[in-house]
Formats: sequence, C-alpha cells, structure tokens
Amino acid sequence: MKNIGKKRAILSRVGQSAETVQPEEPAAGSSTRRTSTDRLEVCKYLEREEVAALFKVIRGKRDRALFRLVYHRGLRAHEVGLLELADFRDRDGVLFVHRGKGSISREHSLTDEELRTLRAWLKERGTFPGPLFPSRQGRAGVTRTRLDQLMKSYCQLAGIPAEKAHMHALKHSCGTHLAERGASAAEIQDWLGHRDSSSTDIYLHFSRRRREEVVQKHRDWH
Repeated sequence: MKNIGKKRAILSRVGQSAETVQPEEPAAGSSTRRTSTDRLEVCKYLEREEVAALFKVIRGKRDRALFRLVYHRGLRAHEVGLLELADFRDRDGVLFVHRGKGSISREHSLTDEELRTLRAWLKERGTFPGPLFPSRQGRAGVTRTRLDQLMKSYCQLAGIPAEKAHMHALKHSCGTHLAERGASAAEIQDWLGHRDSSSTDIYLHFSRRRREEVVQKHRDWH
C-alpha cells in the first residue's frame, strides 16, 4: 500500500509538470532585436507639454542650465559630468560635447534658451577651471546618482509619471521633438552625435502628436 501511495504521488507531480507550459527559448540564430518603436516604448519620452511643466518647477540657475543642456543636446546622464568650463566658448555660443557609447564628440552651436540659462549659471559659478557642473565636493562633475535624484524630484513636482522620471527620457524627448519639428534623419543623427544611422531610426516614429496632426490634415476626406 505504501508503494502504491508513493507511485500516485510521483504520477501527480509528473502530471503537474506536464501541464505547466514553459516559455519557449528563441531558436538558435533567430533575431530577438526589438523594432525601433518597441525600443522607444521601453525608453519613455516626455510630451512637449510635460517638458514645459518640468522646466516650470526646476529651481536654481545650475539646475535650469543643466537640464536645458540635457534636453536640448540629448545628453546621457554620464555625459553631463564630462563637461568642462573650457568646453564652452561664450563668444561663439558653442559647446564641445563629450559623447559616450561610440557617439561622435564635437562642438555644437547652442540654442538661445541654452545660452541664456548657461550664461546665468556661469555668473554664479565663477570662472575657476574644472567641471561645468561641479559635484558638491567641486573636484568632479555632478554624478549620475545626483542627476537621477533631481529628475525624480522635479518630475514628481511637475506631475510627470514615475516611469518617465529618468534622465534618459530627456534624451529620447530631444530626438522625438526634433522629428516633430520636421528635422530630417540626417539632421537628428548629427544633432545627437550618432555614428550609426540606425540609432536615429527610433525617433522617426509616429508619436501621438503626429498621429493627431495627420488626422486633422485629412479630416475633410470623403
């Protein structure tokens, strides 16, 4: 009888295992790369109204200039700390941007809003050499951890969803908004310093705003 009980228990476990469907592993050689739109959905971007709300709550000359550069230049968080005072040529209104991850580092002409906030910050910062946005210790650039804290704090104040409250969302916002403004793929690639054009493709998606514009454009279609 004991042996029969053991057999039943074993058969029960086998039956449960057989009924449990395991996720299939991708076949060898199959492509698991996401599409451009899928990748952008993973890395959320802010709508233009959300960007405006964000800048309304940012306080302090340093943070205003810092976030302007992050947004308008499409900077990664670690690239902010690489900026040096010597990288900014005030007379010509240009900034040398150090890009990471194989992107192209070069000088960029800044927008009027970037120049306004950056010059205001430099009056407060002073002319001592070193990081453009020093950490609290002053010897190195502001850290990614500190930037993440600031982004989360400001997004909360601005009522921006938590899933968008990370610095990389501003980079994707830059590329997306350039596309919405009519910039070509080549222009966006150059603006963001992409070496490979495939890195730019994710911004040429149909955003919610562009879908609405197309609907309005063809509303009288009979």
